[in-house]
Amino acid sequence: MIDEAERERIDAALQEWRQGDCALGEMWLFSRIAPAAPLTQEASTAADEGVDIAETEVSGFMVATQTCDIVRACGDRPFVEVCPLVGVDAGQLQHVQRGRFPRYAFVPALIDRMLVADLDRVMTVEKAVLAEWARISGSNSDEEARRLSLSLARKRARVAFPDDFVELTAALSDRLSGKHGKNSDEGRALRGLREIRVQAAPSWNADEVDLFFWFIRNEDEPTFEDKSWDQYLDGWMARVPPSGRFNSIGGVVVTLEDLTAQEYVESDPLDLDHLSLR
Repeated sequence: MIDEAERERIDAALQEWRQGDCALGEMWLFSRIAPAAPLTQEASTAADEGVDIAETEVSGFMVATQTCDIVRACGDRPFVEVCPLVGVDAGQLQHVQRGRFPRYAFVPALIDRMLVADLDRVMTVEKAVLAEWARISGSNSDEEARRLSLSLARKRARVAFPDDFVELTAALSDRLSGKHGKNSDEGRALRGLREIRVQAAPSWNADEVDLFFWFIRNEDEPTFEDKSWDQYLDGWMARVPPSGRFNSIGGVVVTLEDLTAQEYVESDPLDLDHLSLR
């Protein structure tokens, strides 16, 4: 057991830490594995050695625990959750930055290093460990911190789209994925979108469903490269023809100000991770 003076030192060291802050360096992620059926190279190596804990070297960690719990006294809340930082290429980074891959969290301060947080792999460490790490602020503004918190929340709260919806939107998914990183009018237009949301009425489980897509653009771009947004919209919606129980499908390009609060909360973010069959 640590004494009171050490607890006070740890608590003082963590007062500057915030959710999304990072530590870089040669670090190790520990994962419990199933030796009988390893799924990764690290797990396979551990299984061959007769152990059920795999060690993976990572570039660092991002703190996923909420700020209010990080700064609470370590005697009351002695642990924090951290996620490993992994490298991605430029195209993947753009998708993560736009929130299209909920598995990963975009860390604004690490954009030049091409590192993102892998939310699928979470490790718990004692606050005494975190107190020894050199802190790097993960966000540069309240808005960036807010968006990071939303990405962490969405990872746990996102909707599980029905398989027939995934099949219906396969062509749209291919188009979004294929064009997003391209140096073309459409590619740049896709990167100009803040978010894509879809609403199902009366519900996802109804026998007949009306779908409506919200392509949410940035407020300062009423047109894009001298083209009407409707020109892009027509091409995207042509890839989602009515089929099966989805007998009415519409869409529009809007700003956040154009949506009502009800329309926003009754719709779901269209992430590329969603658009794959289970």
